[in-house]
Amino acid sequence: MNGVHGHLRIALNPKSIAIVGASENPNKVGGRPLQFLRRYGFKGAVYPINPSRETTQGVRSFRRLADLPEAPDLAIIAVAGAAAIDALEECGAAGVMVAIVMSSGFSESDPVGGKEVERRMVERARAQGMRIIGPNSQGIANFGNGAIASFSTMFAETEPADGPVGIVGQSGAISAAVYGLLRHRGVGVRYANATGNDSDVTACEMACAVAEDPDLKLLLLYLEGMPDPHHLARAARIAREHDLPVIAVKSGRSEAGQAAARSHTGALASEDRVVDAFFEEHGILRACDMAELIAGAEIYVKGWRPAGRRLAAMSNSGAVCVLSADAAAVAGMTMAKLLPETEQALKAALPSFANAANPVDLTGALLTDGQLFGRALSALARDPEVDAYLIGLPVAGAGYDVELFARQAWECASSTGKPVVVAAPQQAVSASFRARGLPVFQFETEAVDALGRFMAHLDLMQRARRRPARQEMPPPARLGGGAKRMCNESDSLAIVAAAGVPVVPHRLCRTVEEALEACHALGGPVAAKGCSSEVTHKSELGIVDLNLPSEEAVRESFQRIAATLAARGLAFDGVIIARMVKGCRELMIGAHRDPVFGPVIAFGDGGKYVEAMPDVRVLLPTATREDVMRALHSLRIAPVLRGVRGEPPMDIDAFIDAVLAVAGLMTRADASIESLDINPVVVGESGKGCAAVDAVVFTVS
Repeated sequence: MNGVHGHLRIALNPKSIAIVGASENPNKVGGRPLQFLRRYGFKGAVYPINPSRETTQGVRSFRRLADLPEAPDLAIIAVAGAAAIDALEECGAAGVMVAIVMSSGFSESDPVGGKEVERRMVERARAQGMRIIGPNSQGIANFGNGAIASFSTMFAETEPADGPVGIVGQSGAISAAVYGLLRHRGVGVRYANATGNDSDVTACEMACAVAEDPDLKLLLLYLEGMPDPHHLARAARIAREHDLPVIAVKSGRSEAGQAAARSHTGALASEDRVVDAFFEEHGILRACDMAELIAGAEIYVKGWRPAGRRLAAMSNSGAVCVLSADAAAVAGMTMAKLLPETEQALKAALPSFANAANPVDLTGALLTDGQLFGRALSALARDPEVDAYLIGLPVAGAGYDVELFARQAWECASSTGKPVVVAAPQQAVSASFRARGLPVFQFETEAVDALGRFMAHLDLMQRARRRPARQEMPPPARLGGGAKRMCNESDSLAIVAAAGVPVVPHRLCRTVEEALEACHALGGPVAAKGCSSEVTHKSELGIVDLNLPSEEAVRESFQRIAATLAARGLAFDGVIIARMVKGCRELMIGAHRDPVFGPVIAFGDGGKYVEAMPDVRVLLPTATREDVMRALHSLRIAPVLRGVRGEPPMDIDAFIDAVLAVAGLMTRADASIESLDINPVVVGESGKGCAAVDAVVFTVS
């Protein structure tokens, strides 16, 4: 395994393990790891540290780490409180590479004092060349070599089997539960690693090390906080290089969930839409819960890579055929249009009363003609227009040659290299297909949904690969700690215009005479807007007048706006006189610096109701034109942008140019912009461009 995470590679593949606080009782925290290491075949040296025993669970014990014949690669600290901190000191002095601190009572219970204790622990460990996993960690497990440095009860109750799945999470309970659910479904698991409070080694950094394993076919993550997204970006890059799909649950979608996450692991929760944007950028599929996290694991571990999303379904139930077609539409798949020769072959294979179309209804004739299944499936297998297959057998038992069906389905998957999924609610029937290594689900909708998510994930990974190569994501740059300043509208428009965003023709006028001159130069009608570095929402103050038809109207507006600002004691920077622009739709572009992820951009429907009825998408500023276009098509207003009811399509290309200009502005090395809001951006019909009508920019000095 290659890479830069040397300490973690050693932790996953240690030659020697010490257990500080080793217990004779295998049901105690200090006893479980020793039991697991012996039970599951760890071949390296194991050193129990227990000053009161000569042997622990039949293994020679040592009084202290300094008495060991060698410096262990990995140390498990299973003692509580201050003893854990003392044990860390001993580990560092003994030359331990990585220490797993299972002890709790740190930042998860005391976010301030506990976090400070953790900071000092990590600082001292780093000075001694040691890394820390935890505290509050259930441990890590590699079932490929038997290095089970964990106290999870799940590993005692659910027999392990090495396999192509890796699990990394901040929660030990969730990581173990996912392991148990996968093993219950017959899926082998190699890694089940829990990093706890992430004081030093984070779940994202651990994901980098696990992703380096060339034997993995699926990486599952559970994250409560992401203080180091640069590590997850690196893990995603390593995974793409290995063609390794990554699925993640990021909890804390709600305000209550974020509060719970902070109290659980001391995690730093970030704005949820930004997390979505980050995952999309890096080809990580986001699952909403544990059930969705593992829903299609059996499909992933086969290593299938279908060329498209065209499905062929076959069942002995017409109802299942209809439900499969409906499920395919919901899952973003299409029913494959079969070649004429395929339909001819199906006509020859099926009863005369059956319809030779996709989905294929085998009818009740399957009970009396066991060869019908194989003939129909062989015809479908020869059709290049099919990317995946669904076999639905809602009822099949006595009288059906289920073993033959399972063998023929396996032969189809083997010969075509395409996914074959099975929906069979009867346990005896599903067992035959599962024994052949095929993914089996209880219902056809469940099977199609899992297959659709798998195919969508492959598309997501392909889009991530197509993005231009760029430098590995560093930790987000922080702006200086100076004062935050709001630019007035004139200065804000100048900033975005310099970046390449088209802005409405306008002038900043400080006298009535300048306003009248601007009105004459711009041509009527015009708009007049009060300009103040102390006002964000001008319409609420009544300092905006639209469609002013004459110089006299401009004079009256200027005087009224100036008087309104003066009466409220607000700074008067002048009055903006702007040309009235017409367009098809008001959109918006925004940007800010997330404290975790750095710059992000937002765009979508604009106008005064943008906060009340938001219809926006959030992306990272490294997004491509393709990314922005795809995001626009996902908005509720997408049909309107394309033109409806005789209305012309809008100049989306011009708007995308403006979005990308803002993205470039936010990623400039010298940018001091903390946030910006351009609303509205008036978009004309195709070919007529767009123009920013209003903008607010906040900078940090």
